[in-house]
Amino acid sequence: MRGKLMFITGLAAGFVLGSRAGREKYEEIAANAKKVWEHPTVQEAAGVAQAQANKLYTEGKDKLNQSKIGEKLHSASTSSSTNSDLSTSSASSNSTGTTY
Repeated sequence: MRGKLMFITGLAAGFVLGSRAGREKYEEIAANAKKVWEHPTVQEAAGVAQAQANKLYTEGKDKLNQSKIGEKLHSASTSSSTNSDLSTSSASSNSTGTTY
């Protein structure tokens, strides 16, 4: 199904970009595409896909944070933010010692 959708999208894009039919044909294709996108079934599928993507992202993030690599990244970012806090505070004073 995904392959067919990508093929049709590619055909439509190729026609729009390569067509000599002009603005009228472009407007017709754009109106049809908008009509398809606004169809309740398509919107429902997009919502399901978005929810699944968010779920997978959250699960992946949790698994990474629980792994040894995630622990190393977390400890490195903690020490990095501490170092940047120190460099920020020293950079905020000028040569006369006045801080901003």
